[in-house]
Parts: sequence; structure tokens; C-alpha cells
Amino acid sequence: MKKRVLVAIAGAAVLGLVLVGCSSDAQKASTNLSTAADNFEVQRMIVGINGITDEVLFSVEGRCSMERDGDLVVTCKHGEGDYRKHYLGLSDNVTYVSTQLEGIDVSVYHTRIILKPQNILPDFDLSVGKK
Repeated sequence: MKKRVLVAIAGAAVLGLVLVGCSSDAQKASTNLSTAADNFEVQRMIVGINGITDEVLFSVEGRCSMERDGDLVVTCKHGEGDYRKHYLGLSDNVTYVSTQLEGIDVSVYHTRIILKPQNILPDFDLSVGKK
């Protein structure tokens, strides 16, 4: 029984190494850039455009993370401890362009993993009442 478990673990480890090694430099850099953007390290400009009138509908600039949740959800860091979330509605004639305004150095050889203990351990307030 122990041999089967060890063989399964070893097989999973080898498969994991093979799959990690299959990504191109561009894919690795793209993944690491996305990780950096989600940690507010990338300066971006996001512009919404009406496809019929070519009118600029909105513009967001700063260290922003983007997410598609039906509409476009943009969370930006404005300063130390100052984060702001923007919901931008998209329709069939509204599109957006996101441009990275400055280059950053990311590795094409290593996947960037960020561990934040404050996200693992819950932050809770203890309120004790009198009986």
C-alpha cells in the first residue's frame, strides 16, 4: 500500500515538472506580468471606447488590477492603504483597451509565487460582552 502511494506521489511530481517545462518564455513572462499587475506593480491606462461614435467613454490610469466579471472591474492602488474599485459597464458597442505604461523586469525562467500570511491566517475582531 505504501509503495503505491509513493509511486503515485512520484508520478504526480514528474508530471508536474513536465507540464511546467512546457510553457514558452512568452507565456511565463505573461503570467508573471499578470501576477505583478494583481499586486499593483504595473502602471496601466485603461480606455473605454464607443465602437459606433469612436467617443472615449472612460479612462482609468494607475497601478490597477483588472478582472472580467460580466463587466470590467478595475481595482487601483492610489496610495499606501488607499485602494479604489471601479465597475465599468461593457456592451456590444463598447470596448476597452488596456495599455501597460512602463516596462517591468519579470523572469521567463521562474514562475512568480507570492505568499501572504495575512491572507492565510484570518484577521478577526474579538468582542466580549458582559453577562
